[in-house]
Amino acid sequence: MSSMPLERCWTIFLLFLRLGLTSFGGPVAHLGYFREEFVTRRRWLSESSYTDLVALCQFLPGPSSSQVGMAIGLLRGGATGALAAWAGFTLPSALMLCLFGMGLSTWGGAVPVGVLHGLKVVAVAVVAQAVWGMARQLCTGATRIAITLAAAGLVLFWPMPLGQVSVIVAAAVLGIVLFKPAQAVLHEPLPITISRRLALLLLGIFFALLIGLPICLEMWPNHLLAMVNAFYRAGALVFGGGHVVLPLLQSAVVSNGWVSNDTFLSGYGMTQAVPGPLFTFSAFLGASMNQSPNGWLCAALCLIAIFTPSFLLIFGVLPFWEQLRRSVHTQAALAGVNAAVVGLLLAALYHPVWTGAIMKLADLALLLAAFFALMFWRLPPWLVVLGCGVGGWLLS
Repeated sequence: MSSMPLERCWTIFLLFLRLGLTSFGGPVAHLGYFREEFVTRRRWLSESSYTDLVALCQFLPGPSSSQVGMAIGLLRGGATGALAAWAGFTLPSALMLCLFGMGLSTWGGAVPVGVLHGLKVVAVAVVAQAVWGMARQLCTGATRIAITLAAAGLVLFWPMPLGQVSVIVAAAVLGIVLFKPAQAVLHEPLPITISRRLALLLLGIFFALLIGLPICLEMWPNHLLAMVNAFYRAGALVFGGGHVVLPLLQSAVVSNGWVSNDTFLSGYGMTQAVPGPLFTFSAFLGASMNQSPNGWLCAALCLIAIFTPSFLLIFGVLPFWEQLRRSVHTQAALAGVNAAVVGLLLAALYHPVWTGAIMKLADLALLLAAFFALMFWRLPPWLVVLGCGVGGWLLS
């Protein structure tokens, strides 16, 4: 009987490994794959329980699809099951992007400039698609649109992590004041085994790291500590999923000179060609850093740092989720935050994504082709990335 938990965790790992190797299409597609595997086929969760998990992970900062995977692993196999689910879903794309980053750093001169530029152009199309899809869903009504535009303008005017955090906090306050959602209905409770005392401890660790890492960095300046701080803050403060991490990471790694803007956008374009979570872009950045003494070590540290907040939040919030969901104030604050998130992504679409990639009329033509391929022709992202790489090479 003692081997049963280990066998269960091994099963969880293998199932999520298969999903990590085959789940193309971004967070929304990942949630569809999870539902098919764990609700329809295996019946590990009921439809309502799965919906509750998705709602929780949309509410929390961080990568929503990865957090849903962690929660499924936690409910099925405890803390070890959550780790197994994360490892299986994350490692395939993280390894591929780490190898790409190390190869670009070492043999970047051997890659045609046009191919790298094509990857930057496809990043514009991907972020534009994300802005359009999120705006249609989250920016209904004049008030939400106004919050979105104000958030975009403020972030462009104040392009620092503190500015982005301030915008999110202000949007939450505006949401409470301006929006009056209907009272939420009761939902089927999730089978949660974490005690509230342990949950509060983990939430305390989450905030202690968020506040303490910058203080430690001021006292003991160090490149590795600065890197961990930057990626932890990105994972802790990003609302809206993988694409929204772009402005936080760009302000951290490009502004500090760790990675060039061209490399940043090339890697972001390449991230669209691999399956799994978009947050594995962190592994590429760690492997590509100019000051990196060891590409594998920096990639692993960046990957762990950006996902640590998700583990702490999932473990810490699940025991309180039903009570939170019934709060109309929580729903109202979330409505304001979601509108601001679209504004953050809109600002990132302009700078650095558009300004770093669209230089001439040919770039605009390639961008329009990529955007139509994603939005209207529904081509798989990896094929669009490949086509833009070839197109950038031909146009060069």
